[in-house]
Amino acid sequence: MTDLTSEFSAELNSDTPIMAFAQLQLAAPLARAVAEMGYETMTPIQAQAIPVVLQGRDVMGAAQTGTGKTAAFALPLMQRMLQHENASTSPARHPVRALVLLPTRELAVQVAEQVELYGKYTNLRSAVVFGGMDMKPQTLELKKGVEVLVATPGRLLDHIEAKNCVLNQVEYVVLDEADRMLDIGFLPDLQRILSYLPKQRTTLLFSATFSPEIKRLASSYLQDPVTIEVARSNAAASTVEQHFYSVEGDDKRHALHQVLKDRGLKQAFVFVNSKLGCARLARSLEHEGLKTTALHGDKSQDERLKALDAFKSGEVDLLVCTDVAARGLDIKDVPAVFNFDIPFHAEDYVHRIGRTGRAGATGLAVTFVAKSDQRLVTDIEKLLKTKIELEALQFEENLPDIRKQGHINDGRRLYREDGSDQRRPEDFARGPRSEPRRSRPVQQDPFFEKPYEPSLPPEAAPAWEAAAGRPGVRTISSNIKTKRKVPALFQAQVA
Repeated sequence: MTDLTSEFSAELNSDTPIMAFAQLQLAAPLARAVAEMGYETMTPIQAQAIPVVLQGRDVMGAAQTGTGKTAAFALPLMQRMLQHENASTSPARHPVRALVLLPTRELAVQVAEQVELYGKYTNLRSAVVFGGMDMKPQTLELKKGVEVLVATPGRLLDHIEAKNCVLNQVEYVVLDEADRMLDIGFLPDLQRILSYLPKQRTTLLFSATFSPEIKRLASSYLQDPVTIEVARSNAAASTVEQHFYSVEGDDKRHALHQVLKDRGLKQAFVFVNSKLGCARLARSLEHEGLKTTALHGDKSQDERLKALDAFKSGEVDLLVCTDVAARGLDIKDVPAVFNFDIPFHAEDYVHRIGRTGRAGATGLAVTFVAKSDQRLVTDIEKLLKTKIELEALQFEENLPDIRKQGHINDGRRLYREDGSDQRRPEDFARGPRSEPRRSRPVQQDPFFEKPYEPSLPPEAAPAWEAAAGRPGVRTISSNIKTKRKVPALFQAQVA
C-alpha cells in the first residue's frame, strides 16, 4: 500500500490533471467496485481532493451539493486503510479508523450505502448510527467491530456514553455538510466528539458554503489544510435554470399547477418553511389530483424512509418537504425544485436548488415570491451577487380555480364554473351526501308575550314577613341553634 500512495504523490506533482478513475491506479478491490458503479470520469472536487487526501493532508473543501463529495473522501480513505485490512473475526482487529459525521439521518444512510458499495470486495467493515430508532441493533453492529463509522453527532455521543464504541484509534475524520451541522446547533456535540479522538489525525471538512463560523471551526481543528474550491463560494450550480415568479400566497398552488403543466414535469421537490405548512400543502395537493407525500422533522424514521422510497420508485410525483431534505438527498434525475416558501436563510436556497441539476445534469428551480418576501429575495441577491428579476406568470383559464377551495388547510372539493360537482368517484364511496337539515321554527308560549301584571297590591306585606307572623322582624331558622344563656360573673353597674 505504501507503493500505491507514492504513485499518487507522483501523479499529484505532475502537470497533467487527473480526470479519469483509471489514472488513479486504485487497489484491485476498489477499482472493481468503482467500475461496477459506472464511474469513469471524476468530478472537479474528486480530481482535486483525492490526491491530496491520499497524501494524508487535511482538506477544507467547498463544493456544491451533488458534485460527488462522498467519493472524494471515501475512496482515498479506504485506499489508505487497506493496509490494516484483515479477515479476522475478532472485534479487536477491527477498530474504528475512519469517522464520518453528518447532520441528518437521510444523508448518513446515503453515505453509508455508498461506502458499503465501495468496499464490498474488501474486508473493511462499515456501519451507520443515527437517531430516531432503537440503539440495540446499532450496538450489536458496533460490538462486532467496524473500520468506517458513519454517524450523526447526537446518536454517536449516546453510544460513546454507553461505551459501545471506542474512538482512540481513529486516523481520519470527515465533517460533511459542516455548515448545516453548525446551523442545527451541533457545535458543542462536535467539540465533545473531537475531544475523544487522537490529536494526530487527518481531518477533512466539506461544505457547500464557507461562512465565518466554518472558517473558525477549520482553524481550530485542521492542521495546515489544503483549501479546495471547485466553484465560487455560496454559488448555485450553473446547470440549474432559475426562475422567480411574482405570485401572492393564494395563487401559489395555482402557479404550481401551471408550471407543472407548461414544463411537462413528472416529479419535483416542493420546499416549505414549516412542518405544519408542509403537511397542509401535501394534503391539499393530494386532493387536487397530484400524487404527493410529505417529509418533515415530525415524521418518524420509518415514515421518512417510506416517503423517500415512494418518491424514488415513481409512486409519488411531488415530495413536499422542509429543509430537512435540502441537504444530502441524492435522488437522481429530479427535474425540478419549487420554493413554495422562500427560505429564511439565503444559504438554504443554494442547498434547495442543489437537489436538481446534479452531477452535470440540467435542472429547473422555480421560486414563488410574494410582496412580503422582498427582504428574503434581497438576501439571496447578496449571496449570489446577482440581480433577480421577478417574472409574471400567466394562468390558463382551463386550469381548476384553486382559490375556490379556500386556504391550504380547508380545500376539499372542486366545482366547475357552471356550478356542477367535480368530485372524484372515490368521494362517493360512502354514498351521496344528504341535504343539510333545516331547523324548524320553535313555537313560543303565549304566556311570555303578555305584559307584566303584579300579583299582589302594592300595600301588601312581603310573603316571607307574613309567614313569620311578625312583619318587619327577622326570624331565626329552626336549623340554627341559639346560644345558651350563662350567668355572668360580673354585672355592669348602672350609673
